[in-house]
Amino acid sequence: MMPKPVNLVTYAAEVTGLRHFSVAGPPGTIRSLRLQTDQVARFSPFQLHSRGRVAMTRVLLTGLIAVGVYLVFEFGRIQANYNIVDAGQERQVYVDRIAALDAEIISLKQAVALLETHRDIDREAYKDVEISLGTLQAKIQEQTDAIAFYRGIVSPSDGAAGLRVQNLKLTRAKSERAYNVRLVLVQALKHDRRVSGNVGLIIEGVQDGNETTYALSQLLSDKSDSTWAFSFRYFQDFDREIVLPDGFTPERIKIEVRSRTRSVASIEEIFSWTTSPG
Repeated sequence: MMPKPVNLVTYAAEVTGLRHFSVAGPPGTIRSLRLQTDQVARFSPFQLHSRGRVAMTRVLLTGLIAVGVYLVFEFGRIQANYNIVDAGQERQVYVDRIAALDAEIISLKQAVALLETHRDIDREAYKDVEISLGTLQAKIQEQTDAIAFYRGIVSPSDGAAGLRVQNLKLTRAKSERAYNVRLVLVQALKHDRRVSGNVGLIIEGVQDGNETTYALSQLLSDKSDSTWAFSFRYFQDFDREIVLPDGFTPERIKIEVRSRTRSVASIEEIFSWTTSPG
């Protein structure tokens, strides 16, 4: 049995609720009918179903494109021999290596700090050793000088008995052009009697281009005693301060030891003017 043909106009009228309209009539009526027919077509089930399919198709295409891009990316990494598991393991190896190096750096810094501490301690200890060594050497020199001094009294190298100048030392004093004179007299070999007398001091030099000499009395300050007496059996040392005149350049110093004891001869010795550190 053949289906009954569908009248589109009648169908449109049923859908839109227009029960009574006619295709006959003036042109305005026909335009109105066209608008109604378009409205019917726009909201028909066929049209709505077509729009849903288009949206679903777009979503599926977007998903397929994303999956395709990811697969291409993974394919490129596989072609480059890249493996995400191996890469993670390799990264962990590097992380562990960095941690080990950091720990080693900390250990080395601690070792350096310890060595620097030991170095400072050793340096302080070395300074103490140097100071102690210097003190010991000074004591040894002092003892050596003392031995030489007493040997000169008991048994001089030349074997001559009598008075002698054991030591003469010149050092700068605090005042300008002032000097300290340290003199040590000894009686060598024979010590059975005390020897007495006085000391004379003369300084020879140049002043204003001329040879000039000054006696002890001319070189002492106003309050100093010009006499220089001695009396001893073995030895005696003296300290006197003298002040040189302005413009005078000393060159030599003469020491006269005048004995008043019988059988002990007087002596006279000349020394170059040489100053020593205080």
